[in-house]
Amino acid sequence: MHLAYPAVLAALLFCTGLYGVLARRNAILVLMSVELMLNAVNLNLVAFDVWLRDSLHAGQALTLFTIAIAAAEIGIGLAIVLMVYRNRGTADVDRLRDTAEGHEPDGPNPTGMNPDTANPATGAAA
Repeated sequence: MHLAYPAVLAALLFCTGLYGVLARRNAILVLMSVELMLNAVNLNLVAFDVWLRDSLHAGQALTLFTIAIAAAEIGIGLAIVLMVYRNRGTADVDRLRDTAEGHEPDGPNPTGMNPDTANPATGAAA
């Protein structure tokens, strides 16, 4: 078996996953794209392990470790996405930006005052 065939397939899988991470807005599709990228790495690990004829099969052992990490990552990631979807009603990655503490919504201030100089007790400028 030539090493070029699995290496090209892994490169195509990785590029497809990278495009999915960069272009998608849905968090579920981003997680699926990350899984594609991890599977491309796994394919390379196994292909190089077979090509090098490693007696310890370190590439295959590392692949099993990567699969276990990917399973845990997708489980926790899906749980977070489902909780965000229940609270927000959307899984759009661009709209999740305002989940950080202290972030004010984009757009004009409804009071028309600068929030840095306004007195919260009276509403008057300092």
